[in-house]
Amino acid sequence: MRRTRRRLEPLRRAGASRVEALRAGALRALGRRPGSRRRALTAALAAAALGWPVLPGATAARGAGGPCSCGDLCCPVPGGHPHDPPLIAATTDPRMVRWWWERRCPGAPVLMATGRTVCAVSVPAVAGARLLAWFDGTGVPLGPVLATPSRYLLLVAPYTLDELGELLAERAWVPGALRYHGPGGYLPLPPSRTGAGGVHWVRPPREDGVWLPQVEALLGGLIAVTTTAPDGSRLPF
Repeated sequence: MRRTRRRLEPLRRAGASRVEALRAGALRALGRRPGSRRRALTAALAAAALGWPVLPGATAARGAGGPCSCGDLCCPVPGGHPHDPPLIAATTDPRMVRWWWERRCPGAPVLMATGRTVCAVSVPAVAGARLLAWFDGTGVPLGPVLATPSRYLLLVAPYTLDELGELLAERAWVPGALRYHGPGGYLPLPPSRTGAGGVHWVRPPREDGVWLPQVEALLGGLIAVTTTAPDGSRLPF
């Protein structure tokens, strides 16, 4: 038995090293700049390697068919939502990811399903830079941060709707400008480009690992910064 364990130990170490190498490569890939169909596939595979379930989203379109490939003439979020496949199909299987972005819909926006392994909370873009400065000034650590033309999205550890409800119920007031991307939700990942514009990392995942804060640790700062403008007046949301 001891000889067998000694023989297997190098294989285990090699397997662990390979997993770490794949994880590091995924983190580097997530930070790459947008621009090609290949980058969409690379970003989708990188997210899947980190355990983030992904799927291709509808694409922004032009012409009589409407502003979005979903065919809805009044689509409120052109090129920024699940359509076909539906959100429930989100996966971390690299074979499925490759088939989607290589054969079915090359260059499609990369959407990440929230709730299983990652969630998010977002604020209006106008408050985003001040929010990051507030957290930096108070020493509260943040995880990866995304930006769309209208929102800053802070990735956080998974939470349930019940847990979130209890946290919010403890607060005297919570600004309506805050949005929560939890179970049953989704968000776009770079290099996606929706009808509203591009998506980019403000703070990309670190190469030494993806750490996600608990939403409870960020809620006070989110409320404080999203409530008021720099001059002390209330934000018009």
